[in-house]
Amino acid sequence: MRISKLSPKQRLAMNWWRSEKYRSFDAVICDGAVRSGKTLSLSLGFVLWATASFNKASFAICGKTVTAVRRNVIAPLLPLLRDMGIQCSEKVSRSYIDISLAGRTNRFYLFGGRDEGSAALIQGMTLSGVCLDEVVLMPRSFVEQALARCSVSGSKMWYCCNPDDPGHWFYREWIRKAGEKNALYIHFTMEDNPSLSERVKSRYKRLYSGSFYDRFVLGKWTASEGVVYPMFSREKHVFSGSVQCERFVISCDYGTVNPSSFGLWGLKDGVWYRLREYYYSSKREGALRTDEEHYAALEELAGDREIEKVIVDPSAASFIECIRRHGKFRVAKADNDVITGIRRVSAALKEGRLMFHVSCSDIIREFSLYRWNEKAGTDAPVKENDHAMDDLRYFVSDLSAGEDEGFFALSVAR
Repeated sequence: MRISKLSPKQRLAMNWWRSEKYRSFDAVICDGAVRSGKTLSLSLGFVLWATASFNKASFAICGKTVTAVRRNVIAPLLPLLRDMGIQCSEKVSRSYIDISLAGRTNRFYLFGGRDEGSAALIQGMTLSGVCLDEVVLMPRSFVEQALARCSVSGSKMWYCCNPDDPGHWFYREWIRKAGEKNALYIHFTMEDNPSLSERVKSRYKRLYSGSFYDRFVLGKWTASEGVVYPMFSREKHVFSGSVQCERFVISCDYGTVNPSSFGLWGLKDGVWYRLREYYYSSKREGALRTDEEHYAALEELAGDREIEKVIVDPSAASFIECIRRHGKFRVAKADNDVITGIRRVSAALKEGRLMFHVSCSDIIREFSLYRWNEKAGTDAPVKENDHAMDDLRYFVSDLSAGEDEGFFALSVAR
């Protein structure tokens, strides 16, 4: 694997530490549009800097999860390093890579900053540098603990991210204060990636709208406002009549006092159709239902179809146990990452990969009511009119299987 051409900003992200003008900076921050080449150029520069500057030192490469680090950073990086004659020995079970060149060997540990408890994973280490990919997805406690580990003389911090809400702590504390932090700030757009074709750029422009378009395509730090899914259209996404499908899945958002929303999904020709739904609000109906009553409704929704799996809100422990006890359906706990899920649903709607039967009145109603919380100070939808929206999000995120835009790859018959 070789890089045939680099843009000026990609070269700067890789080589700033060599420059008389920039090498005195303690950190570099690369943000901007998706597919702008910032991650690869930054991570390659990080390893080259570490290899040229240290021997027998320890470094950290961090992402939201170790799996994400391996997929987004390590998988494209290692072939490039090996083509450059740099030896790389990865210990997958111990989550580190030894990288050697010209008699120097350094160790690069891989860390995931998923939640507040992740800070304990990196605590106590002594590092000569840290590279944080998608830093805005990590809790502040983890990031600050990683920075506190960089106590070796000459250590530097390397940051990479897509834009988020302008109220995000990283934007306020690092990007707006880059000068105070002695950090070099490099902003990327898709035009800064010479390997990206016009066709691919157009595809990404079609995928997103609203604040996601502003962030991922234009590379702007912008607040979310208005309805969460402005791309939803009754004319485009609602159908009537019957559809002959080859696969079936049910998604569930479970509630006792709050409404329960279940959706029956069928796949045909790469499009997932919401064929029927069950939506029960105890406030609307005037009576609570038990787990067994909700399970009976689940069976009625499934009918005689072969259901591949039932995707359930992970917090609904008693209902999950109820389904398992009956032994009829395979249960999958849903991914409850709200913002990532919303982004995936937005992309699926934009691509026309989701359709909703006209009888699914509650999810159609919620599309017009589900709004961003403009008072939250960061990305968060209002926790109202969101139960069918949640079961939709669980469904799309499960099929995405942790891969960005993977929903489309899995939307084919097996």
